[in-house]
Amino acid sequence: MPDSKTHWEQVYSSRKPHEVGWYQAYPEIPLHLIASTGANKTAAIIDVGGGASNLVDALLENGYCDVTVLDLSAAALKATQARLGEASNQVKWLVADITSFTPPRQYDVWHDRAVFHFLTEAADRQRYVEAARAALPPGGHLIMATFALDGPPQCSGLDVVRYSPESLRQAVGEGFALAESFGGLHITPSQGKQSYTFCRFIRN
Repeated sequence: MPDSKTHWEQVYSSRKPHEVGWYQAYPEIPLHLIASTGANKTAAIIDVGGGASNLVDALLENGYCDVTVLDLSAAALKATQARLGEASNQVKWLVADITSFTPPRQYDVWHDRAVFHFLTEAADRQRYVEAARAALPPGGHLIMATFALDGPPQCSGLDVVRYSPESLRQAVGEGFALAESFGGLHITPSQGKQSYTFCRFIRN
């Protein structure tokens, strides 16, 4: 079994961004959750596991000017940079493993769509939460999307942990208050259906 970095480099090296199961042509729900934080256009936003998603494009188009994209896969980030062209210079890019990530600064919004549910080991989840706590000041927002309890048990050949809003709140633990949560259905490029849990927390 390849390690996580090797796995994701293979995924993004062998498939185009619109071919992966989590692809969204337009990230409507992430944009809604980010807007619901009330953060202004100069707010510092980090997209954790942003990979080759279109969220960074949409954030720039909506006028956000302090955007960081973090991913384990350099290939994924290169694909996004190539897509953005010169606009990629407006973005900070970080190749890092979130389970060993030391935030270089603080952010107003931490966004994660479909990273946390891949952390099947409690120690990795704890390190993730510690990084989020360090990255967000009081009043900062932690946005997370995971597979729901009736979502798939695996993704990209890897086991996942599925969550309800309450179990995700428990996983995040002390230091965060749940501000909003809801379920949603994602349709994959192959027309599969995946149930998601969306939560927005505020750092205490």
